[in-house]
Amino acid sequence: MLEDIAKIRRVVLACGMVDLRKGIDGLATIIGDRYHQNPFEKGTLFLFCGKRSDRIKRLLWMGDGFLLLYKRFEAGSLSWPRTTQEAAELTEEQFNYLMLGLNPLDPKIKEIHQKHAQ
Repeated sequence: MLEDIAKIRRVVLACGMVDLRKGIDGLATIIGDRYHQNPFEKGTLFLFCGKRSDRIKRLLWMGDGFLLLYKRFEAGSLSWPRTTQEAAELTEEQFNYLMLGLNPLDPKIKEIHQKHAQ
């Protein structure tokens, strides 16, 4: 899995909307200017979503260059937090919720998951 190869230690979700037409340099600038994070922090995966919730970009500094990943979901969409312009650090469990199309920052998600696990 990519996480094993890239040694991802943190996942940071860029809440709100980002122009996904931006490339590596534009996204790195947004990370620093808007979210006050260091885009060159090795092992930190930054997640971005645009107006359409069926697409996601991921940016990762590998130590010797950036890795930019783009995913378009063929069915369904993400429930992306749109209410804030802050960055939120996600746990592995929250990242998995996001990839299932759930809003990982919604407190109800964890409650629902715990009920189904019982």
